[in-house]
Amino acid sequence: MQLIGHAHRTDHGRIVSNRGQRPIGSCNCKSLSSMDGGIEARPFRNPVKAAAEQNRRSFWLKQLHQWHWISASVSLVGMLLFAITGFTLNHAGAIEAQPKVVSLKATLPADLIAELAKGPVEGKRPLPIKVETWLDNAVDADIAGRVGEWSDAEVYLALARPGGDAWIAIDRETGAVEHEKTTRGAISLLNDLHKGRNAGKAWGWFIDIFAGACVIFTVTGLILLQFHARGRPMTWPLTAAGLAIPLLILILFVHL
Repeated sequence: MQLIGHAHRTDHGRIVSNRGQRPIGSCNCKSLSSMDGGIEARPFRNPVKAAAEQNRRSFWLKQLHQWHWISASVSLVGMLLFAITGFTLNHAGAIEAQPKVVSLKATLPADLIAELAKGPVEGKRPLPIKVETWLDNAVDADIAGRVGEWSDAEVYLALARPGGDAWIAIDRETGAVEHEKTTRGAISLLNDLHKGRNAGKAWGWFIDIFAGACVIFTVTGLILLQFHARGRPMTWPLTAAGLAIPLLILILFVHL
């Protein structure tokens, strides 16, 4: 073996240098060549810099895993329901609904007919609070805050709801009330909730928050794929397939 400087072999067979008795193999040179092959050793890495890089990687992996599982927990049930209702919506024609219609009639008392008489001849505005309370008890119509269409003959309120429909009409002269409520079953209800149809502002806010959680879940998942892709060769081919398959179907079979 080629020696650097002056060296000698000890009684135990180890080669040491005359300069401070340091082993030849511990020098900080960037490469050593052997006599029989000229094989170069690995480049020297600063251990402090390597430790800092490892700490940085560990920090981001921990953050990504934390946000990934939190967003997954928040969106888990909603994602399952939206996946199921996506299937039912896609096959809505094959899933028959059985509408159930309930009609109720009543007559306003004289004092409430007088309240209606004070309203506008035409336009849109809510019913008087006393009339709303009476209708809620008489015909089970939850119309709090709903805007009615006023005319000189009647007041009409459309009470659209997810999974069904309803309306109420009030004769302003006689006080005759007619209320009709239609329900179309649980699947129709879930389909309308999927679309946010007639579900109100609170449900709309839920959909927005749920969509944000799904975005966080997918983006953190994509970054985690980048971290682990080196040890999983099929990562990017499968990811590319997830993009290419729907894109090809859209181009080849959907008439835009």
